[in-house]
Amino acid sequence: MRSIIIIIFTILSLGAQEFKIEGQIKSYGENLPYANIIIRNIKKGTISDVNGKYSLDGISFGVYTLEVSYSGYNIEKKKIELINDTIIDFNLTKNNNLDEIVITGTRTFKRETNSPVIVNILTNESLDKVQACSLSDGLKFQPGLRVETDCQTCNYTQLRMNGLAGGYSQIVVNGRPVISPLTGMYALEQIPVNMIERIETIRGGGSTLYGSSAIGGVVNIITKTPQSNRLEFSYTNQIINKTTNDEIFNLNTSVVSKTKSHGISFFLNKRDREYYDDNGDNFSELPSIENISLGTNFFLQPSENQKIESSISFIDEFRYGGEMISGYPHLNQQAEERNHKVLIGTLDYQINFNDGNSSIISYLATQLTDRSHYTGIFPDEEDEINTHLNNPPYGTSTAKTFQVGIQLNHKFNNFFNGANVITLGSEILEDKVLDEISSYNYKIDQTSKSIGFFLQSDWEISPEINLLSGVRVDKHNFLENLIVSPRISTLYKPISNLQFRVNWTTGFRAPQAFDTDLHIAFAGGGVSRVSLSENLREERSNSFSASINYDYPTENFIYGFTVEGFYTKLNNAFLLTSIGEDDFGERFEKQNGANAIVKGFTVELRANYKKKIQLDGGFNIQSSRYKNAVEYIEGLNPVRDFLRTPNKYGFANLNFTPNSSLNGNINLIYTGHMKLAHFSGAPEQQFDEIVNSRSFYEMSFKLSYKFKEIIKKSSIEMFTGMKNIFNAFQKDFDSGKNRDSNYVYGPANPRTIFIGFKMNIL
Repeated sequence: MRSIIIIIFTILSLGAQEFKIEGQIKSYGENLPYANIIIRNIKKGTISDVNGKYSLDGISFGVYTLEVSYSGYNIEKKKIELINDTIIDFNLTKNNNLDEIVITGTRTFKRETNSPVIVNILTNESLDKVQACSLSDGLKFQPGLRVETDCQTCNYTQLRMNGLAGGYSQIVVNGRPVISPLTGMYALEQIPVNMIERIETIRGGGSTLYGSSAIGGVVNIITKTPQSNRLEFSYTNQIINKTTNDEIFNLNTSVVSKTKSHGISFFLNKRDREYYDDNGDNFSELPSIENISLGTNFFLQPSENQKIESSISFIDEFRYGGEMISGYPHLNQQAEERNHKVLIGTLDYQINFNDGNSSIISYLATQLTDRSHYTGIFPDEEDEINTHLNNPPYGTSTAKTFQVGIQLNHKFNNFFNGANVITLGSEILEDKVLDEISSYNYKIDQTSKSIGFFLQSDWEISPEINLLSGVRVDKHNFLENLIVSPRISTLYKPISNLQFRVNWTTGFRAPQAFDTDLHIAFAGGGVSRVSLSENLREERSNSFSASINYDYPTENFIYGFTVEGFYTKLNNAFLLTSIGEDDFGERFEKQNGANAIVKGFTVELRANYKKKIQLDGGFNIQSSRYKNAVEYIEGLNPVRDFLRTPNKYGFANLNFTPNSSLNGNINLIYTGHMKLAHFSGAPEQQFDEIVNSRSFYEMSFKLSYKFKEIIKKSSIEMFTGMKNIFNAFQKDFDSGKNRDSNYVYGPANPRTIFIGFKMNIL
């Protein structure tokens, strides 16, 4: 009896006491600051400090499970029986990229498999394996995305997501929409991969969080932040179809303090590419490029609950396409010359409080672009020649973007027996674009201003069910009324590796000029230009999607798939209508047309064997059609299909790493046939028509070998490979100065051999 009394007394004494759990979070010997530590059954948690240390106070006697998570690392759990103050340390391991921490879907940090919105991730390591030189090279290895070249002369590119053109997708840098309509024309090829840490992509409407022009989806370019002391530089020489040199030099360096409380990184990219002529007419199919990009990222943690992050980058690019003769471009038979200077900057300040359950983020972002350019054809008639020489069509462009905003996040740990993160925010975005060529009487001068307010609820009803709902209200200076954009997404996880998602989102595009409208093309001996209708109204969208995501991990093998169906209805859809010719060439007007429907499904497959063999791929089958047929070329039968939009496209990517030194990659890009407008004027094209292109398969490979410790704490990697092995390049380009420069499709480059090296110093 006495023993029983002692046991009872001991239990009661322990139950009345409160204990402390403390320890340190590390990975491979390095401290991990700001890791999340939580005891789920009592909903108590904290974050580690700048040295990776954590402490949890006021915990009663009992049995608990500690769970630790950190971006890019596997979740670790430890079960403990608490009878006194206890020290519990954790050593995390990097994850297998099937469950990363993402931010783009909700604007808050969230584990990928817990996000109600599908977020695809493309890491810098993945970009390196496919030998991507710029953002445009890498995005085509994301499901549902396709990068196309839209001009034979200047190689203007745009991104298409789920069958929607570039103006429907929002490209952001560190979450900020600083890629303006003017900058976006060449930004995909200008942004170098050594600037990028990773790319997060969401398909479907994102206007609830990101405002106008996110109907098709959002691409978030997350720049490299300093994580350790290191120096890396590389050199690549690409030889395009045996004739043309393309040289790329990259430099990255970073310095981080011993306490991990502050750090800075720098990047430099220099690219020099000669112009390339594929059909022997002495007019380029690939323009020459001289690009220098540089920038820095900086972070400072004044205390364990505060963080300041800043990034700034500068791009200086000269590109020339057309007749391959040096000298003044206005003396050449046909030419496009562009000289860009682009400055992009972001600044974020975050403070966490209320035991890490609340945070405030304030941010600034800006972009400044100055562009001088020439777009012209040398005339044939003597009086026109004199006019041309006296007033050649040189132009100037400027673009200025400014954003300021604030965001409040608060987590309710006991919200109807679940957890709910409420996000409330407001932001102001202003974008000014001036593009002028006085010789053509061409001028676009627009200033768009919008004020947005957004509210979001991310409610974890149970471990199996998550409900994401929100609304954004925008006041745009081009619109009389407020735009209200609601959004609802649900996630159901019957088991940890299976997710069902259903989404409904709305969005809008303001009646303004986008990147495609600012592009001046050649056709039939003249230049085509786009103007905006005086009665242009906003375009609205309703988007629905449903998906199933499954991943099955074993000790050595991981495989999974995602199947997503999507349906988007566009009301008052924008379209370009031919309004005839003037003295300079074809003219088009942007008008509101009939409604349009974009629908289809995306399939993703992935597999990973011991990280030695990795396979992933995606395939889209879709339909993009207007309700009523559209007359793209005056006098020709109208068609309902979106132009330049294949109904089938996809990619496959295979990596093999037999050991830590050898790495190989084989990848394939498929582009199905599509309808295009083809204007007459070139010797090969005697009449205007709508043509159906052929499909393309573009296969590439890369092999690399890493030599370690040649110099202490360093490695040298040698690599070589070939892009577009079977030279699946367009075969029916127009020739001569009167070519239709918009008649271009298929792979961006012909067969290209590359060789290079990379050196890392830790």
